[in-house]
Amino acid sequence: MRRLLVSAVAASALAAVALTTQQPASAGAQRPLADVQILAINDFHGHLEPPSGSSGRVQTGIDAQGKPVTVNAGGAEYLATHLKQARAGKQRTATVGAGDLIGGTPLLSAAFHDEPTVTALSQLGLDATAVGNHEFDEGRDELLRMQNGGCHPVDGCKGTESYEGAGFQYLAANVVDKAKNKTILPPYWIKDFGGGVKIGFIGMTLEGTPDIVTKSGIAGLEFRDEVVTANHYTSELRKKGVNAIVVLLHEGGMPASPIYNYDCNSGGGLGLSGPIVEIANKLSPSIDLVITGHTHQSYVCSVPDPMGRPRMVTSASSFGREYTDINVKFDLWKDDIVQVSAQNKIVTRDVEKDKPTFDLITHYNTALGPIANRVMGHISADIPYANTPTPETPLGDVVADAQLAATAAPDKGGAQIALMNPGGIRAPLTFLPSGAEGEGVVTYRECFTVQPFNNNVVTVSLTGAQLKTVLEQQVTGPNSGTGNKILQVSAGFTYTMTGRTSVSDLKLHGTPIDPAATYRVTINNFLADGGDGFAELAKGTNKLVGGLDIDAFTAYLGANSSPSNPLAPPAANRITFA
Repeated sequence: MRRLLVSAVAASALAAVALTTQQPASAGAQRPLADVQILAINDFHGHLEPPSGSSGRVQTGIDAQGKPVTVNAGGAEYLATHLKQARAGKQRTATVGAGDLIGGTPLLSAAFHDEPTVTALSQLGLDATAVGNHEFDEGRDELLRMQNGGCHPVDGCKGTESYEGAGFQYLAANVVDKAKNKTILPPYWIKDFGGGVKIGFIGMTLEGTPDIVTKSGIAGLEFRDEVVTANHYTSELRKKGVNAIVVLLHEGGMPASPIYNYDCNSGGGLGLSGPIVEIANKLSPSIDLVITGHTHQSYVCSVPDPMGRPRMVTSASSFGREYTDINVKFDLWKDDIVQVSAQNKIVTRDVEKDKPTFDLITHYNTALGPIANRVMGHISADIPYANTPTPETPLGDVVADAQLAATAAPDKGGAQIALMNPGGIRAPLTFLPSGAEGEGVVTYRECFTVQPFNNNVVTVSLTGAQLKTVLEQQVTGPNSGTGNKILQVSAGFTYTMTGRTSVSDLKLHGTPIDPAATYRVTINNFLADGGDGFAELAKGTNKLVGGLDIDAFTAYLGANSSPSNPLAPPAANRITFA
């Protein structure tokens, strides 16, 4: 199939950028083309209610003073309405996802093991989705329960009398049960739109999933190469007579601009970096479209295929703040896609709330009861976790301090240092109220939104030399060049990072770390398994497993703040960046 880049045009500040790839018209008779709509979301992370703070805004531009222009976005009640409006009048339409639709979710979903989110996604018309790494947060068996239904094996069905499972199909083309040499879920889904129009959707998570999930939950599974897997199933689909192929991949890239709906081709080169570029370059030319996720970015791009021809690659931000509206032209003579255009659209909150979704959220909020609104502490100002001057963040310091406080006593682990992975912190603490709690009041719901994974705190023994190796692994090995895996550190522990390439001057309360001495270090069980590329942490000895990280966090807030003496944001000055 020959594709040619035609245009990339901006419609308006709140509209979208359209990028088109198409087949040049042949001489002679007009080719019969059928329009097909594909709506796509990614990285929803169970945000049924509108996300708050920066997590609930989309950048649409930059004002005359150089400051970001943003609009509030997200909320399942609004997403459902936007998707229904987008489908109106469309004869052929499908709604798909690119992974992480559950996992790392706010309390409203997490308290019920994400059953509310799966039900909401089923109601709003999701047809199929790739699995992402967060679909494995509670392990393989729980993912299969999400698909097939049934009550939780420990907690039962807390929010309803029964859980029927997903009304959409999970796809896991590159997740293989090693003992059976078989995928744990279907590798692809074929949508028959009628009139001879068929499209195959291949769904995958990133090959590196084992490095970023708890290993006990994926025991016996193999996560295979994305390119090899996609090309294999592309060949299989074509043998079945399905020539139009879309890949749903939970892996992504970083656009050159933070403004939503970024057209990566607008600057004359490819304004997109990251793993997805190399993957897209190698995917079979028979693949017509790649819908991506994982990086929580917004872009519509033309990325060259192995023959140097343009192919659409998209991503729609995260938390339900955007969706991608894709139109494809299906050639009925070729049984294939010959043209693709895409726009990311903002899920604004100025539309009517979808009633079935509203009723669902109301039901689960009632079932959640007063637990969510319990006051856990007080803060004097916003405590951010992202978009800060350095990778060390005020909220990262607070979380690390909380875990140190929970494990410092000799009978609790005797911890001297605590380290926290930044990806385990999912939202800021905001001074302005998200409900009726009042300014500066921190509720249990807000705490859970910050730390939604229910990880255990684990204290291990590491030598000073091992501790230095851990810090070096922030920027080497799997984390080489990423710059975003800087561990958050507890009070009293300091060091210098030079050029994001080396670490030095490690000190504990001003005393240099002795390479031969042993230190007690608290981490969470994800890091204790070597997660996020920190293999050295898995070598820790004298392991003591403690309570839940969320309990450590709430206890710390309660002990270190009050209405008259709220907790102030720490200075985030424990790591010196030279």
